[in-house]
Amino acid sequence: MKKISKSVVKKDHQTKIDGTAWYVGDYPQAGMLHGRIVRSPHPHARIIEIKPYALPEGYFIVDHRDVPGINEVHIVKDDTPVFAVETVEYIGDPVLMVVGPDENTVLRIAGEIEVVYEPLPATLDVRDSITTFFDYNFGKGDPDSAFANADKVYQEEFETGYQEQAYLETQGMIATFADGKLSIHGSMQCPYYVHGAIAKALGLTPDRVRVVQDITGGGFGGKEAYPSILACEVAVAAYHAGGKPVRVIFDRREDMEFTSKRHPSLSTYRVAVKDRRVTAMDIDVIFNAGGYTTLSAVVLQRGLIAAPGVYNVENLRVRGRAMKTNTVPNGAYRGFGGPQTFFAVEMMMNHIARDLGEEPLPFKQRHLVKQGDATSTGGIYHFPVPLPDMIAEVEQMSGYSQKRATYNTAKPERFQRGIGISIWFHGAGFTGSGERDHIKAVTRLHKTTSGYVEILASQSDIGQGIKTTLCKIVANELNLPLERVTYNNPDTDRVPDSGPTVASRSLMTVGELLRRAAIHLRSEWKEGEDQTVEERFVEPDFVIPFDIEKFQGDAYPTYAWAASAVEVEVDTLTGVNKVLGAWASFDVGTPIDYNIVVGQMEGGLMQGLGYASMEQMATDNNGRIRNNSFSDYLIPTSMDVPVLEVKMHVEEYPLGPYGAKGAGELPLVGMPGAYMAAMEQALNRKIQHIPFSAEDALLGATQE
Repeated sequence: MKKISKSVVKKDHQTKIDGTAWYVGDYPQAGMLHGRIVRSPHPHARIIEIKPYALPEGYFIVDHRDVPGINEVHIVKDDTPVFAVETVEYIGDPVLMVVGPDENTVLRIAGEIEVVYEPLPATLDVRDSITTFFDYNFGKGDPDSAFANADKVYQEEFETGYQEQAYLETQGMIATFADGKLSIHGSMQCPYYVHGAIAKALGLTPDRVRVVQDITGGGFGGKEAYPSILACEVAVAAYHAGGKPVRVIFDRREDMEFTSKRHPSLSTYRVAVKDRRVTAMDIDVIFNAGGYTTLSAVVLQRGLIAAPGVYNVENLRVRGRAMKTNTVPNGAYRGFGGPQTFFAVEMMMNHIARDLGEEPLPFKQRHLVKQGDATSTGGIYHFPVPLPDMIAEVEQMSGYSQKRATYNTAKPERFQRGIGISIWFHGAGFTGSGERDHIKAVTRLHKTTSGYVEILASQSDIGQGIKTTLCKIVANELNLPLERVTYNNPDTDRVPDSGPTVASRSLMTVGELLRRAAIHLRSEWKEGEDQTVEERFVEPDFVIPFDIEKFQGDAYPTYAWAASAVEVEVDTLTGVNKVLGAWASFDVGTPIDYNIVVGQMEGGLMQGLGYASMEQMATDNNGRIRNNSFSDYLIPTSMDVPVLEVKMHVEEYPLGPYGAKGAGELPLVGMPGAYMAAMEQALNRKIQHIPFSAEDALLGATQE
């Protein structure tokens, strides 16, 4: 382990432990106005009339007519209105906001305002959708010939459901408009995303918008795009509030019902096998985007790139569509499309192996990609692929092969056990040429006359420890004590745009920029002088340019890798199962802080298990989210996995700081495949959907 990997006390540890950390909900409310959004009760309807309401003095309402700029939230494809105009597209679509000094009065008024709607036909099942938001096609080789010459062709459909980010702090924003400038702070991942969205909605130049990230109680993707939506709504209210701050903080039910989720998916795999080897895959993927596009384009892209898994498939055809339904818009969630397709491809490979009379692991091992192979998009795996060694580590930790053989010959008793393994990657950084063409990250270091150094970047610490790891990098290069390097919450008036805190890019990309900036500052260090240095992103020379229209080239400069085994015991009388253990090997390059990285791996692993098992989220017959509290949406706790063992396998990435590469999303991505493979062995039947409940186990919802 490198010296940089030695763990330290996190920069924000003390304030979070002693309770002095200020979240958006902790700010004093004296003199503050409160806002409450009035939302559509219909999945699809025409707005006929907002009936007049006699407002008390000091209270007002804002809707689309009050948006001073363009009534669109800037995300990717700007189809999300700040407030609905003629129609509403899902239950919860914002129609107006009530604003006033007393929160209880605001809530009462919001409940009494009458909006007249004309209900319209609604599409609630993605299978019935006829509106395609995004449609991508790509491939390689000659799949038609491979299918024509196959010994056998397999076809199956796999389905995944919603997943709620379940961050502990709900969405919240406080905005003020004074002296021609809109200032806003709140819980968010991407301050410059919010900055651009507000500038468009309010018709302001960038210098007249200030965005500050407050200490944020978790995000997991749920605070990537949605804060831009809420910020625009709160900013419009503040614009009309006469200089008073406006505060909107969601309660848990509002947050869970109306903010973005992981996209449900349908994936159809058609696979050709010749001489006991996969020779072609024809993959069709449908993501349920919900009522608006939000981030569906880029989520779908990553899911499609991952669709063939970690397997070298020479003949490939992939099609993916994000389809509209009149349900809550879906967006970013840790893994960003990868968990949906990795579940499908891992289960598909298991089922083929089983039909061929083979154990899944050796069958998968014969198909693994290696350094120099072509990626699904015709790029190259430029760096070593350490999966064989990682699989061996997982086998040693878990006793996988011995347990697998034992459970295969188990007698038919009430309690049945199974063990499964899954293998996966996560592309490190933005998809395609996003860093080069769109993000264009800039970082700065500011040295004061007293010799303290402040990091100036737009990365948000949302619990993943980025304040600590970035400071460690800079302190290490400058040979400074860690306490002499600081990193405050991003403020767009002070920091450059180094890109969003998404896509497992912050440490690998921004951390390397800061390392180079620190080397620059070290070479020019002048005692007693105020100095600032800057570093800008330049795409590595080896990268094959990515063409998004053709879906060709290097989708990512490098990849993080993982393998995991999960062991379960199922009570066949009740359908209830328990996880006996989970073991995983993760390669994220060099850990910049060992404890932080292991914590991220363990947390992500648990989220993946929850996604596959207990995190049931359903809608009623009108498309309304039913599981809208922690009473009926369950997430895993430390009690759910008694044995949890993580090993860090280091394959250094030469262009990351000290060999580090993307880490945050990796651990969740492939866990459903391992868990469901274990469940398949225990139940002795195929499983083709997640989450998989105790009722599913009893009812035999997925048969051979």
